[in-house]
Amino acid sequence: MHSRQNITQLLVTWSNGGREALDQLMPLVYGELRRLARRHLAGERSGHTLNTTALVHEAYIKLVDINRVAWQDRAHFFAMASRAMRRILIDYARARTRLKRGGSQEQVPLEEIPQFSEEQAVELIALDEALCRLAEISDRQCRIVEMRFFSGLTIEETAHVMEISPASVTRDWTAARAWLNHQLGSAPTA
Repeated sequence: MHSRQNITQLLVTWSNGGREALDQLMPLVYGELRRLARRHLAGERSGHTLNTTALVHEAYIKLVDINRVAWQDRAHFFAMASRAMRRILIDYARARTRLKRGGSQEQVPLEEIPQFSEEQAVELIALDEALCRLAEISDRQCRIVEMRFFSGLTIEETAHVMEISPASVTRDWTAARAWLNHQLGSAPTA
């Protein structure tokens, strides 16, 4: 696909210090970033203040601020974008639960906090904590979960980004899901 090649070339130019590539990159990746953001926000209650556009913009700002990333290709970029979105949602969930308990030194305007239900915020934090524990055991499995679950990458795309075989991705994806299901106390999922 022509735009895939353009995205990869712009990412390489950006990695090599060509900041002008960012101006050309955003129109090419914006639609896919919105799709990722919608996927991340799909389980949230409708109408909360962190909408798709806000999540895309916050993630893009985080990505632009990263220095010295050797962008490999579009799949690598979207995997990193998805990870940034996950971190943003975790930070918002933590802020919500901290404010609900009244124990925050930092004042955050309410319009900047997404309206997670208490159960959703607790589940999101529990998932993040389980992923952090998984990363201590197997960083590779943690990264595969992030790419597959949060980014929606295929087995093949994940294998390409991680530079491992699709069979290794499948094996680690299955093991990581089983481990996370056990940690989170839920029944195994397909």
